[in-house]
Amino acid sequence: MQPYVDDSLPNTKLESIVAETINFNFPLVKINESIYSLELFHGPTLAFKDVGARFMSRCLGYFNRNNNQKVTVLVATSGDTGGAVANGFLGVEGVDVIILYPSGKVSPVQELQLTTLGQNITALEIQGNFDDCQAIVKQAFMDGDINAKLSLTSANSINVARWLPQQLYYFYAYQQWQQNEAPVVCVPSGNFGNICAGMMAFASGLPVKHFIAACNANDVVTNYLQTEQYAPKQAIATVSNAMDVGNPSNFIRIQQIFNNEFSSLKNKLSSISVSDDTTKKTITKVYKDYNYTLDPHGAVAYYALEQYHQQGYILETAHPVKFPDVVEEAIGKKIEVPNEVKHLFEKEKQSILLSSNYNDFKEWLMNK
Repeated sequence: MQPYVDDSLPNTKLESIVAETINFNFPLVKINESIYSLELFHGPTLAFKDVGARFMSRCLGYFNRNNNQKVTVLVATSGDTGGAVANGFLGVEGVDVIILYPSGKVSPVQELQLTTLGQNITALEIQGNFDDCQAIVKQAFMDGDINAKLSLTSANSINVARWLPQQLYYFYAYQQWQQNEAPVVCVPSGNFGNICAGMMAFASGLPVKHFIAACNANDVVTNYLQTEQYAPKQAIATVSNAMDVGNPSNFIRIQQIFNNEFSSLKNKLSSISVSDDTTKKTITKVYKDYNYTLDPHGAVAYYALEQYHQQGYILETAHPVKFPDVVEEAIGKKIEVPNEVKHLFEKEKQSILLSSNYNDFKEWLMNK
């Protein structure tokens, strides 16, 4: 992380922030002879977003230590970002967190992680989809009235402090990789922050044979790699909801890593779109054949890597318990709820319902 921080943080502080960020396991688990799973759900909110949220919250706490004005963190979530950010920033002095999430489009555990913490965390339930939430956040950052009143920052992957530390677990995966050839890495991709971090790690010297962006029905990048035409579209709701993004904001960063050279990018990146039906069948098949339970996002990645017919690993980005309806139907049994989230079911949801109209959000925020 040091090259990205330079002298903005003392080395001792950076070391302590990183140590707190990654104080849980990142096991690379063998599913079968060809496919391994990098399990990123062993943190406090059972999702890969814990890494970025913990790193960023601690950095912001340090930079804001002598500031009398509160910082307001605005974040849009399609599921896991909100819970990780809420947990990472809970109780951080001088920081208010406002999370926008699409009403009815996150899983029960995800919603409880967003809406039950209180203190400095406020959850806004937006009547729309993730793209609507993200559009509101982006417009707020360009709004002179809001910026004159509040000190804003973001905890979405639009903020580099959120996704740059995600490089760390790619290096942890390589430490555990026992094969002679560098791995093919398959990443379930929605807003493309996770795979962007992997490609940043590759640019820094991490051995990776090839990247696969595994997408659901939201196939903007899949189509781009086939046609060289980038055409954003309205997000489609799927069972792998954290990837329901119709205009991924991080893809431009990936293009820049490859100097906007399409041929160089296509040489290193493939993409496949996987249907909900195939996702569910993959969860069933992998559980039946290998006794391994995938969440819907990991299932999209598994199917995509299987089609590539080379050794590698998938990123299993969230614990299956976050998607009980889909996973339990696919495997034919109940998923045991981990201790980390059992207490959430005893808490009451607290959210503020707003339309997807930006002016409604602005009025609420200015009068908060």
